[in-house]
Order: sequence, then C-alpha cells, then structure tokens
Amino acid sequence: MTTLQERLRLMVVTKPEPACGRSLPQVVAECVEAGATAIELRDKSATARELLEQADPLTEVVRAAGALFVVNDRLDVALACGADGVHLGPEDIPVAAAREVVPPGFLIGYSTDDPVEAATAAEDSADYLGVGAVYGTRSKEGLANEAIGPARVAEVLAAAGLPGVGIGGITSKNAQDVVRTGAGIAVLRAVMDAPRPADAVRELLRATGW
Repeated sequence: MTTLQERLRLMVVTKPEPACGRSLPQVVAECVEAGATAIELRDKSATARELLEQADPLTEVVRAAGALFVVNDRLDVALACGADGVHLGPEDIPVAAAREVVPPGFLIGYSTDDPVEAATAAEDSADYLGVGAVYGTRSKEGLANEAIGPARVAEVLAAAGLPGVGIGGITSKNAQDVVRTGAGIAVLRAVMDAPRPADAVRELLRATGW
C-alpha cells in the first residue's frame, strides 16, 4: 500500500497564471502526467468563489492521475470541490477545529518550522507538515532570507512523528538534500515559472532519484 509520505514525494504548488502562458488546468494536467504526486491549489488573493472556480476543473484531473489534491488555507473551498485535503497555516482555522468538521480520510496539512508547534499539530490530528522556508523563498513576503536548511526539516518532522514536505527555494540542484531527510518536496516557482512545467517536474524527479 502506498504511504502518505510516498504520495507527498513531489507536491506542485500552483499560481493562477503559470509563466508558460498555458491555462492552470493544462499545466496541472501536464504536471501530474509527468509524475507529480500532489497538487496544492494556492491563490492568496482569490475570494472563496474565485478559488472554487479554479479548483473545480482541477479536482478530477488530479484524481484521475492518482495524485493528491489539496487546497491552501481555505477549508470551505476544499470541502466544496471535493479535494483530498486542506493545507493550513498558523493564521487559518486551527487543525483541531478543522478535524471536527471534515469527513473521514480528509487530509489536513499544517505549515511550521518549529518542532514544538509541529508536535502540537500532530496532537491536534494533522496528517502531514509543510516545513520551510528551506532555502528561502520569494513566493511569500519576508521569507527571501529566512532559510532554515534541510536539517531543520528533519528535526521538525521527527518532533511531530508525521510525514511532510520541505518547501521554499527548492530546485533540482538542492532537492536531494531535502529528500535525504526523509521528506518530500513542495515547489512553486521551480515548476510554475518554468517554460516547460512537465520537464521541470521530470527533472526534479530525476534529481531526487524518484
């Protein structure tokens, strides 16, 4: 049976307009066909209605490929579109509160770079963690110079006893160091800003030995 950690080997985090110029559904379809094991829909500026409009055409595409589909931040949208789960942060609805209202098997991810907070998330029934920014990131304001490094990823996941992904500044050149910690990888710019997103996915998989 495939474990959750195996299903989190390569998570592609989306942005509404991929740099290649093709539509988001087209790019997501290319990514899962190329081997991405999970897709996280992310659009911090969208309303709930707008995010649902983005999510609906992606849900079946991702599911048909056997990949996971999760929605960033918005539990309401994740439930409405039939996603596999939601990924929450410290400013979102608490993990424990989300667990009370979601159906059995619904995945809850949580973002943290703190071992104590990670352990608390596990106690509150989080299923997996997103840990970063591993190498810094320009995808979130104020984190360009906040690099925690792969060793911290391992520390956080060990404290929680949960599977997870490292995120933030990961490319094919440094992904292997993250994978060696036992984590999967989550990428945004490395795929969404690539002229050929599917090729970027394949290169990441090759670089990590997957």
